[in-house]
Amino acid sequence: MGVMQLTDDMQRVVREQSLGFVATVRPDGTPALSPKGTTSVWDAGHLVFLHLYSPHTVDNLRRNPSVEINVVDPIVRKGYRFTGLGRVVDSGVEYEQILDWFTARRGGDYRARAKAAVLVAVTSAEALTSPAYDDGSTEAEVSARWRRRHLGLHPGAAGLP
Repeated sequence: MGVMQLTDDMQRVVREQSLGFVATVRPDGTPALSPKGTTSVWDAGHLVFLHLYSPHTVDNLRRNPSVEINVVDPIVRKGYRFTGLGRVVDSGVEYEQILDWFTARRGGDYRARAKAAVLVAVTSAEALTSPAYDDGSTEAEVSARWRRRHLGLHPGAAGLP
């Protein structure tokens, strides 16, 4: 199965959210799920995240490159499920390019913190939509409902748009 081209909307959601839930396979065959706050789009066919505190995820990918990443906007309750093959990059020109890219786009000292990067060749993707839409709610209605809920959980954030 070849690398697919990510749609503009897929790329937008990943870039806006930057939090991907990465599923890998442990040596005993059981699933492992870990959030990665550096999840981003590398190019039209690849996602990328940094290994900041991901020793098990990286070890799992070195043994078995199969990976799934879910990225969801928690307010509109929509996102994507990406399936592919992960490749750990921890040295060389490509690794330096990835670190430069993260530093330029996100700031921060990734060179001091990152232990490796993971490039994921996306082989398939599908939309994820919450059952919150099953009652005929519009995106604006679902969004308003979840904004109110989050503001109730975090009342100090009331000044946010």
